[in-house]
Amino acid sequence: MKRILVVAFAFCLILAGTAIAQELKDNVGCGLGTMIFEETKDSVAIHVLAATTNGTFGNQTFGITTGTLGCRTPAKWVSNELNNFVASNMDALAKDIAMGSGETLDTLAELMGVAEAKRAEFNSTLQANFPKIFTSGKVESADVIDNIVSVYPLG
Repeated sequence: MKRILVVAFAFCLILAGTAIAQELKDNVGCGLGTMIFEETKDSVAIHVLAATTNGTFGNQTFGITTGTLGCRTPAKWVSNELNNFVASNMDALAKDIAMGSGETLDTLAELMGVAEAKRAEFNSTLQANFPKIFTSGKVESADVIDNIVSVYPLG
């Protein structure tokens, strides 16, 4: 009986190892470790080294934030400058979005990286979706940014 349990356990380990190897193929994420071990990432050991390098040195977070090291910046990522601007200018921004133009709206477009040629479209889209952006009188600035991105996606 003991021998059967040992054989069954060993068999499970072999299957688990195969499954883990398959899953790790592209699961180390972006970062310096992925770039260093890019050409050799078919072994579990290399995947572990790449993932450890990415996590240990904090370069994966840096890469995601800056869009470097093979990482992409998420579509909904916004800068602290944009967060601070919206938080400090909620009333003026609401007024400008309702009008479809204004200095605060121009600054918002600039901070969001909206191309000059797309500014009129940006302004009119936000104006048309004002109730979706400013959902109540107590809406938070972070929600306003999320709502803006939902009606006018970045990127």
